[in-house]
Amino acid sequence: MIQSVCILGSTGSIGKSTLDVIARNPDRMQVYALSAFSRMTELAQQAEQSGAKVVVVPDESALKSFTAAWTANRPLPEIRLGTQGLIHTAADSAVTTVMAAIVGAACLEPALAAAKAGKRILLANKESLVAAGGIFMQAVRDHGAQLMPIDSEHNAMYQCLPPEAQISAPTAAHPSIQRLLLTASGGPFRQTDAAALHYVTPAQACNHPNWSMGRKISVDSATMVNKGLEVIEAHWLFAMPADKIQVVVHPQSIVHSMVEYTDGSILAQLGQPDMRTPIAYGLGFPARIPSGLGLMDLMKLGRLDFSPPDFHRFPCLKLAFDALNSSQAACVALNAANEIAVECFLNEQIRYTDIAIMIAHTMETVDKARHDLSDLAAVLDLDHQARRIAEQYAQTLQVAH
Repeated sequence: MIQSVCILGSTGSIGKSTLDVIARNPDRMQVYALSAFSRMTELAQQAEQSGAKVVVVPDESALKSFTAAWTANRPLPEIRLGTQGLIHTAADSAVTTVMAAIVGAACLEPALAAAKAGKRILLANKESLVAAGGIFMQAVRDHGAQLMPIDSEHNAMYQCLPPEAQISAPTAAHPSIQRLLLTASGGPFRQTDAAALHYVTPAQACNHPNWSMGRKISVDSATMVNKGLEVIEAHWLFAMPADKIQVVVHPQSIVHSMVEYTDGSILAQLGQPDMRTPIAYGLGFPARIPSGLGLMDLMKLGRLDFSPPDFHRFPCLKLAFDALNSSQAACVALNAANEIAVECFLNEQIRYTDIAIMIAHTMETVDKARHDLSDLAAVLDLDHQARRIAEQYAQTLQVAH
């Protein structure tokens, strides 16, 4: 059966790579729906080229922009609006596969809708598990959805699992697994003196040495908060306790992650730093399909280096471990505060080093109260509270500067 794919966040880097892989495998899959938040001209071009039958845009203004950008000699696709449009499309009976690639908490509701509809979910969004891991994984189990991790690190771990452990939403770690080794490039400031980080600019933080990513994700990589979010994500994906997940700095970004077994064996997945590899794996599973990458020259690479992360240089990573060991509320606060802090930093309203300060303050403030996060409404309410706390604190940091 040909897969009918919905790409949530099609104009981002993951979305573009997904479209590229689909175009290389037209006998296996086709695009059914696309969504974007702001790039309406690009979305129109993607819909024209892919033949998408549905697009989702945020509001009436975006709808007008999309319509004005449409140049194809065929009727407009069906246009759906806002969060409800995303939820409707993710659960659409015509969709078999959902690529969840919207950055941030905005992906939570449509990803959960896809799980409840029993879809095949290619999860490239960290926040769905960081903020609502228990709820999301239970929905996958209850409704028979198939969950495939697309983050290169989690996809690598998945590839290194024994076949019987390649299941969606396990309730316990596979007994043969001793440890998950999550690799991190270290970003652009891997060797920067910690004192110099105070003066980092947005342009410097977005200049990743290995990966081509959006601005927000590039900053997350620079602070290594992305690796902290991935630790929390790995906890939920593989039912692994925090003390059995280790972050390893690997600047070449060739080993994407490793799984260590009780017999002492370590299995690693290697590949070029290109997201088309995990996307192709997720779309094709259990088959291997063309991704568009050429051969990797290991001889030219020459060496692979590994070292422990420096929590002094990367306090956001330490905060993520603290959140996972503390509570689900702390994880929600971590993610929400980081989104606000990164936006403020990119707008040059706070300093780079204030990102960790804002996250710590929000976690401490939120964690002082008890929170029942048994349903998505409660998670979203706490997410809004945490954002308000972070925004208010950002104003005091701006005044201080």
